[in-house]
Amino acid sequence: MATVLSVSGSPSVSSRTAKLLRHLDTRLAAQGHEVIPLDVRTIPAEALLGADFKHPAIVEATALFARADGVVIGTPVYKAAYSGVLKALLDLLPQYALTGKTVLPLVTGGSTAHVLALDYALRPVLNSMGAAHIVQGWFTLDKDITTDEDGGITVAPATAEALAQVVDQFSAALGSAPLLAAAG
Repeated sequence: MATVLSVSGSPSVSSRTAKLLRHLDTRLAAQGHEVIPLDVRTIPAEALLGADFKHPAIVEATALFARADGVVIGTPVYKAAYSGVLKALLDLLPQYALTGKTVLPLVTGGSTAHVLALDYALRPVLNSMGAAHIVQGWFTLDKDITTDEDGGITVAPATAEALAQVVDQFSAALGSAPLLAAAG
């Protein structure tokens, strides 16, 4: 199966975006993919903001992108665009770091007013980086992601079903195996 890099572009330690991605990683792993999580917030700020291409964390992130067959990019929306930490990382990757890769863009936000950030802010950047195929992405409202006491999440049923479909489409685009029932 494919190697999938699952990138959380949230700067927050308690990020619903990151928790949603890790939830979806489980589905991809169950379909036989090797999933590698990357939380951009763990990359040192001085490397990101100082554009230190030779910093070991940037070198490692670049290698992870190169190794991946597919990339899931998840980000919260801030001021109608994807997060600044994600932007900083994408700016430090080689211009065509996504060449030959299948990409699934996912966005979370507090209001449907931000839904266009997916297609008008994030998708053009991914396309400019040479993505071979950007599958249909998904915008998830923050209110549809509830953090459980144990640290896990519960996703609203309709959202869980929609996310299962886009993850399965991504998986199929990677040449994957069987589709699974929607997980809530």
